[in-house]
Amino acid sequence: MKKIVLSLALLALGIQNTNAQITKVDDVKKSLETTNKDTIAWAHGGVFNIGMNEGFLHNWSAGGELASVTINGIFSGHLDRLHYRLIWSNNLDINYGLTYAYSTSFIPHKTDDRIDFTSKYGIRIDSSKRFYFTGLFNFKSQFTKGYDYTKTNFRSSPTSDLFSPAYFTTAIGVEFRKGSDVSVFFSPLAGRLTVADKKYTTITPQGAFGIPVGKTQYYQFGAYASARDQFSLGKKTIYKARLDIYSNYLAKDTKDDSGKVIKRDNPANISFLFDNLISWKITKSLNITFGATFIYDNNFPYIKTYTDPKTNLPTNKDDPGINMGWLQIKQIFALGLEKKF
Repeated sequence: MKKIVLSLALLALGIQNTNAQITKVDDVKKSLETTNKDTIAWAHGGVFNIGMNEGFLHNWSAGGELASVTINGIFSGHLDRLHYRLIWSNNLDINYGLTYAYSTSFIPHKTDDRIDFTSKYGIRIDSSKRFYFTGLFNFKSQFTKGYDYTKTNFRSSPTSDLFSPAYFTTAIGVEFRKGSDVSVFFSPLAGRLTVADKKYTTITPQGAFGIPVGKTQYYQFGAYASARDQFSLGKKTIYKARLDIYSNYLAKDTKDDSGKVIKRDNPANISFLFDNLISWKITKSLNITFGATFIYDNNFPYIKTYTDPKTNLPTNKDDPGINMGWLQIKQIFALGLEKKF
């Protein structure tokens, strides 16, 4: 916990230092909102939010968690370098959250953990100053170990960790840009590498993260598209959206030793990530942040079986909860201190 708090503090300090080191030229920023100006300049922007929720009950007739604390941090920012016909753009999204509860002896449970970095370098190819021939690099991973908290001794069997998995995507394609807030990138030539430690790919007979059992990497080659947009919903509210789509040309059915198909796949079975973030400024330094992320990936199937709470044994019945199929959903809400830059 001390390491996480220290990391967030250093991140906040780094943001302030960035403000001191980079000169934001107002006329350049204003022109970037509507067009891509022929100039040499840096443009940057983003939001950093850190918040905490706390609750305490004593002799409460309605019942509930005796005591709980939730701490979360959200960072979303971009840094662009313009040099006449060339542009180098970088986007970084970091999320981390922990919750402590009396019923779990205040052992921290992770509620969010994300590292997502994208860097693009492009050269303008048309007179409208909108289209670029662009190379892209994207990296995704997490900070700390992940667990299945439904297990009694969950700490003895982590399911993921830093760089397990880690996703690396490289692509060459064409990008449409309007200022620093709107970008649409498409590549018919995109490679994606997934890596993980072998101990995580041997937990189940199916492997993990798309990586075959006992292996440490999984390579894909296909088409990739990414669209980003940011705009104001009034004077105090900003909405950021992102949509990533990937089709693996090499996708094919997976069969066991007997030839039976255990996982169906093909290039038309695309994966996607749809990211949404709304930041509402209440006061100069206090804001509300709401985020929702939707992911579909054939390498992360929906597990139909669940543990029967009466027998504590796995069953073949469907989970009686809400069944959203193979769709992964994450929702966050934070009320806390904000730093914009």
